[in-house]
Amino acid sequence: MARRVDPYSIRLFVSAARAGSIVRAAEQEHIAPSALSRRLADLERAFGTPLLVRSPRGVALTDAGRTVLARGEQIDEDLQALVREVQTRGGEVRGTVRLYANMSAVVGFLPERLRAFMAAYPEVEVSLTEHDTRDVVRACLDDRADVGIGVAMAVPGGLESWPFAVDPLQVVLPAGHALAKRKALSFLQVLEQPLIGVHRHGALDRSLHERAAALHRSFAPTVSVSSFDAVCRMVEAGLGIAVIPRSAAAAYAGNPRFVRRPLDEPWAERELRMYALRKSPRLRAVAALIDNLQG
Repeated sequence: MARRVDPYSIRLFVSAARAGSIVRAAEQEHIAPSALSRRLADLERAFGTPLLVRSPRGVALTDAGRTVLARGEQIDEDLQALVREVQTRGGEVRGTVRLYANMSAVVGFLPERLRAFMAAYPEVEVSLTEHDTRDVVRACLDDRADVGIGVAMAVPGGLESWPFAVDPLQVVLPAGHALAKRKALSFLQVLEQPLIGVHRHGALDRSLHERAAALHRSFAPTVSVSSFDAVCRMVEAGLGIAVIPRSAAAAYAGNPRFVRRPLDEPWAERELRMYALRKSPRLRAVAALIDNLQG
C-alpha cells in the first residue's frame, strides 16, 4: 500500500526547493530544520524515490523532484485558495494574510504597526516574509502575497497602491569623521569617501548605482553586507560611511558612536508604499491589514 502524502509535507518540499536550502526554508515556514528534514525524508519514502540531492551548499532537485515541484506548487496554491475562499464566508475577521515587505519596512515601521494590528485582530495570523522591492511586487502580481510593502515605484495596472511611510535616506558616519560637522551632505561628497554597501543588487543598491552614474561617478563600496545592522557595525569600526534609510539609521546608529546627516538630494526623499493585487471582494483580513498599516 502506498504511503500517505500529506499537503503540509508538499508545502515544505516546495519551500525547500524554491529556497535551495533546508535551513532557509525552515526559517520561512517557522519550523525547526531537523523537523523539516524529517518531513522531506518521509515524503521521499512515500514516493519511493529521492526528490532532493543534499550537499553542504544546499539542496538541488532530482528529475523526480522537478516533477513533484511542478505539481506540488499547484496543489499548495489550490489548497491555500480553498482555505481563503472559506475564510471569506465567515462573519469574523480571521485567517492568514501573506505579507511581503522590504528590509526598510521590516526594520523601521512594521513591528509596532503589526503589534497594534494583531492586538485589534487576534484571530488574524500575519505570515511575514522579507524580500527586495522587486520581488515584493512580483509576489503580489503572482498572488503569492496578499499585501506587499516596498519602495514607491511604477507598477502594472493590476496592482493597487497605498501610502505606507516616508523614509528619507541619511548618511551614517562614525563619530569624529571629517564630515560630521556638516549639517547635510551631497551625494558627490559621499562618493568621495570609502563606502559601505548593503544588500548588493537590492533596490537601494541599484538606486545608488544609478544616481552615481548620472553624476558620471561610480558607486563602489569597499565592503558590502546584507543587513543594516551590519552596515552600522562597519561604519562604527571606521571602514567607511553609508547611505541608508532614516528608519534603519535610527534603529542601529542612534547612539553617540555615530553621526547621522541628511542626504541633501531631492531623490533622497524616499517613500514606501503598500501594494496588493486588485480584487473584489477582498478578504476581510487583508482589507483590515491594509487599512491598519497605512501611514
